[in-house]
Amino acid sequence: MEEKIDLNIPETIPGQQRIVILGAGFGGLKLARLLAADDKTQLLIIDRNNYHQFQPLLYQVATAGLEPSSISFPIRKIFQKKKNVFIRIAEIEKIDTETQMVHTGKGRFRYDKLVISIGTTSNFFGNRQLEENSIGLKTVAEALYIRNQLLKNYENALGSADEQEREAALNIAIAGGGPTGVELAGAIAELRNTILPKEYPELDFTKMNIFLIEAADRLLGSMSAFSSEKAKKYLHKLGVKVLLNTRVESYDGKTVVTDAGKILSSNVVWAAGMKGRPLKGLPEKALMPNGRIRVNEFSEVKGVDHVYALGDIAAMILPSFPNGHPQVAPAAIQQAENLAQNLLRKREGKQPRSFQYKDKGTMATVGRNLAVVELSFLKFGGFFAWFTWMFVHLMSILGIKNKFFIFTNWVSNYFTYNLSLRLIIKPRK
Repeated sequence: MEEKIDLNIPETIPGQQRIVILGAGFGGLKLARLLAADDKTQLLIIDRNNYHQFQPLLYQVATAGLEPSSISFPIRKIFQKKKNVFIRIAEIEKIDTETQMVHTGKGRFRYDKLVISIGTTSNFFGNRQLEENSIGLKTVAEALYIRNQLLKNYENALGSADEQEREAALNIAIAGGGPTGVELAGAIAELRNTILPKEYPELDFTKMNIFLIEAADRLLGSMSAFSSEKAKKYLHKLGVKVLLNTRVESYDGKTVVTDAGKILSSNVVWAAGMKGRPLKGLPEKALMPNGRIRVNEFSEVKGVDHVYALGDIAAMILPSFPNGHPQVAPAAIQQAENLAQNLLRKREGKQPRSFQYKDKGTMATVGRNLAVVELSFLKFGGFFAWFTWMFVHLMSILGIKNKFFIFTNWVSNYFTYNLSLRLIIKPRK
């Protein structure tokens, strides 16, 4: 059966080029919004989902603080009035750089310029057992799965007469002491301390342990020692057991084996690393060992013409960033802004400008009134840092409706110490 080409997408008009963007994350979406106003550009966005997800708040979906719709925004709604923007929901199979075609489950699509912004996935470092039995936190689907598993395990604990089974059902282990691990551990601790005892009075939640396991000697390795110590102090205050210099070796679904001992748990969340998603068609020299794509200072994929990469998947190795830029939203957005300008400059015969990352600061929240913020001129923690974190994230969310729902939920949760989204949603069999 012959594969369909550019199904229901019109040919570009003379003088117009087609830019295909793979992925509608922070980088891909920002690039599309910047180029959508250019009538000499036809844009095709290909993603496996029909929505943009705000990853920094996935942990709140996982802990029943927000609904998935609050942190997701339909891609088509953003470009409703743009006649030069086309969207296809499809799985990417491979790229043919010779014919300049993207092969998907819905046919082939031609490109003049290709931008890869597909993000990363959880890195289990080749450990199949961990991959099969633990849960990542990179997508809305994974966040919902964590929420379901946590709630189901509390229900299972009620019906178990076995002490070890109840202990495993209550305990949760989080591997990885970066922002995701720290924020998730803090949110679950607040659930245990304020809400779950009211929901499940028959269970003794003083026996519920939350373990945050980190292989390095401190938390928040991408931030300063000040923030690491503050985060550790806040987590201890909430009752989280922080295990530093500890590696997870295996997990069979009931027992976590570390190099420091064993932990009984039916809930293990893996937030200990990221890797690039496999993408066929790129030359080997363009790929890092962890699957990220090598790009130069103009975001051009090395060894390939007319192909670019942005965001977490892109590894721009520079003397000032020997491991690439931080895998955070601001870096992806700034790369998209620079690439949009360069694509327009090249069309006008001008030289492209190299990317210069402007670090505007980093932050992480641990719980109610507890957060750390680092700016170029100031580091601080506590209530004001927590308020700053909330304001920045609220302003970064797409859509006035989404901002309103999140703000309403946050205010309600703050004053009532209650969450209304503790639903176990079962998929249809």
